[in-house]
Amino acid sequence: MVATESSTTQTDLVAVFDRQRAHSQKLRLAPVKERKAVLRALRNYILSHQPQLEQAVFNDFRKPAQEVAISEVVPVIGEIEGALANLDRWTKPTLIDAPLTYLGTRSEIRYEPKGVCLIIAPWNYPFNLCMGPLASCLAAGNTAIIKPSELTPHTSAFIRQLVADVFAPEFVTVVEGDADVSSALLKLPFDHIFFTGSPAVGKIVMKAAAENLTSVTLELGGKSPGVVDETANLADAARRIAFGKLLNNGQTCIAPDYLLVHHSVAQDLVSRLKKEMVTMFGDGQAVTEHSADYARIINSRHTERIHQLLADAVQRGAQVEPLGAANASTRFIPPTLVTDLPADARLLQEEIFGPVLPIVTFRTLQDAEREILSKPKPLGMYIFSRTKANINRLLAATSAGAVVVNDTVLQYTHPHLPFGGVNNSGIGKAHGHYGFLAFSNEKPVIRQKSGQTATYALFPPYRPFQKKIVTAILRWFL
Repeated sequence: MVATESSTTQTDLVAVFDRQRAHSQKLRLAPVKERKAVLRALRNYILSHQPQLEQAVFNDFRKPAQEVAISEVVPVIGEIEGALANLDRWTKPTLIDAPLTYLGTRSEIRYEPKGVCLIIAPWNYPFNLCMGPLASCLAAGNTAIIKPSELTPHTSAFIRQLVADVFAPEFVTVVEGDADVSSALLKLPFDHIFFTGSPAVGKIVMKAAAENLTSVTLELGGKSPGVVDETANLADAARRIAFGKLLNNGQTCIAPDYLLVHHSVAQDLVSRLKKEMVTMFGDGQAVTEHSADYARIINSRHTERIHQLLADAVQRGAQVEPLGAANASTRFIPPTLVTDLPADARLLQEEIFGPVLPIVTFRTLQDAEREILSKPKPLGMYIFSRTKANINRLLAATSAGAVVVNDTVLQYTHPHLPFGGVNNSGIGKAHGHYGFLAFSNEKPVIRQKSGQTATYALFPPYRPFQKKIVTAILRWFL
C-alpha cells in the first residue's frame, strides 16, 4: 500500500500499522538468514537502479551524478554491506560474567527487534537518510513505515517504487504527504521512531513520542563550528573546508556552519578558500550557474531565506563576498564568504544550510571556546591544528556529537563509529552496530539453575542469620 497526501486518513494509517504489527510478531521468530536476504534484495535493487536514482536526485537538486553516488548511494550500500558482514555476530547473545553473589546463574543479553518503526526522512539527503536507517531497521528484524520528504518529489517517487518492488506492504510501506501526514503518523504507538531533521521539529517528534512512551533516535543539526588555529596547514584546511561546506550546496547537517580562525592567519585562509572553491566548482574566475558540479538550493523558499540572512549581515556592516552572481529564479547561490560579522547577526545565530560561510577571528583559544559554548551543542566540530595541546584543549572544553581533526564530514561515513548529536543536535546514535542497537531492545536474561537453594537463605521469614549474610555480602563488596 502506498498512501498519498490526498488519500491518507487516520483509518488508513491505523490499518497499515496493524498489519505491520501482526507481521512484526512473525519476524521475531524468523532466522537471521531471512534478514540477510531482504538486505541483499535492497542492495541489489539500488545498484541496478542507480542511474534512475541519480536522475531523480538531479531533478530535485540539479546535483551531479558523481556527488549523488558519493553522498547518497555509497553510504547506504556501506550500511547494508556492514550489516551483512556482521549480522551473525550482532544478533548472537552476549554472555555476561556473574559476580560471586550470583554464583550458579547464567546471564546474557539478547537483541530482540523493537517491532514497528517509523522513519521520517529529511529533504537534504532524501535517499541516504531514508535508506540508511531502513537498513539498520531491517537488520534488527523490524517492520517500517517510511515518510519521505515532500520537498523532494522525484526522489520520494523513486523510494516509493523501490519499496513497492522489494517489500510486501506489511513489511515496509511508504506514506507520502506533508506535515499533517507526519502528525497523523506520530499519533500511532510505534515501537521506535527515527527522525532526521531540524531541532525545532525534533522537539515536536519527541513530544508526540512521549504520549506513547516510544523510544526515539533524533538526528538533528545546529551550528557546527570549524576552528583553524595559527599552526594549521592552511592549504590543506582550505581544500577540506571548501569540500565539506559546499557538498550538496551547503545543505548538509554536518557541514562547517561557521569558522573560528586565528586572527594571524585569517586573511591568508580567506584567500585560499576563495581559490579552492572556484577551482572545485567554477571556471577559475568565479562559480557560475553553468557549473556541472554545483548543486542547487532545494526550493525558492529556502533560496529566499538565505538571501535574507545575507541581507541581515550587510545591514549590520559585515563584508559579504559572493564568488559569482546569484540567480534566484534558478535557485543558484554561489559560494559566499562573510567576514566582520557582529555576534548578533542571524548568520551566527541560525543554522545556514546553504553555501554561505561566516568567518570570525579569535586571538586566544579561550575566545574560540567561549564562542562555541555560547551556542547549543553542535552535531559536529572541526579542528584544524598541528598543535596537540590545542587539539586536546578544544576536545576537553567543548561538547559535540562528533569531532574531526584536520578534515570535515568524515565522521558520517566511518563504518565503525557511532553517528549522532548531543542534546540540541540529537539523541541516540546510528550507523553500523550502533544503528542495529538503536532499533533493538537489549534484553537481559538470567537463568537460575533448577533446584538451586543457596538464595533460599535470604527468603523470609527474616531472622538474625539473614542479617549476618547481608552484612557479609556488604563487607565483600567493600
